[in-house]
Amino acid sequence: MNSFDHKVVDEFVRKMEETGVGSATQSNAFDKLATILLDAHNLGIFEHNPVRGARAPHYTPSRAVIPTPDQLAALRVSGDDTFRLFVDLMSGCGMRNGEAAAVNVNNIVAADVYRINEQVNQTTKKYGPLKHRRHEEYRDVPLPARIRATIEWYADKHGTADGYLLRHPKESARPFQPYLVQNQWQRLKRTQSLDVYEGMTIYSLRHFFASNCLSHGIPITDVAEWMGHKSIDITFKIYRHLMPAALGQAARVLDLGLAA
Repeated sequence: MNSFDHKVVDEFVRKMEETGVGSATQSNAFDKLATILLDAHNLGIFEHNPVRGARAPHYTPSRAVIPTPDQLAALRVSGDDTFRLFVDLMSGCGMRNGEAAAVNVNNIVAADVYRINEQVNQTTKKYGPLKHRRHEEYRDVPLPARIRATIEWYADKHGTADGYLLRHPKESARPFQPYLVQNQWQRLKRTQSLDVYEGMTIYSLRHFFASNCLSHGIPITDVAEWMGHKSIDITFKIYRHLMPAALGQAARVLDLGLAA
């Protein structure tokens, strides 16, 4: 531990950049290292925090590609029932792929609230905690009436297992794997069954959720919480362009008070 100083941390960041580690992974790794070293500093192991003065990785998310309402309507009927369920959960509740794969009727905690408390981990292939959260943590998200109707329609048509709507098609004892819907997305694109923009992916459905919220005046702080972002900075960087009138609107509101 005594070998750490800001130069060592800088070298760690430089090596990640040099070896082509993704910018989001760089940022997460740096955050974890900074937390460990800060704890060590607070415990008295270091007189000075080694992270102070170190250059953090610069992570700027790419601008989101968002489907139009017409494209979303077409996507809902492009694939099979599971594909439609994913489209609705991701675009209507802001779920990640793995969270949609773990959808459970028992997580409808109110008529208009769904509790996201687990996901299918794409590494372990098993149910696990949410991204950036511990096992017991969860987040509650809005449940639009149309999305609840889709959940209930799917459950009535296909049944459930311990409340889960989706199971692996070849082995019902296993969780459904998100890559199966990703594979269907790619097949539909190859057959030109999807009318989508260049750069649009299945994750763009989640971007639609954020866009829909922000364009209807829902505060970005709420959107960040519902999407499960670790920091509101991530939400702001991705979706700032969806709020072009924010400064002008603020100026007009403030002017009313100044003129009173």
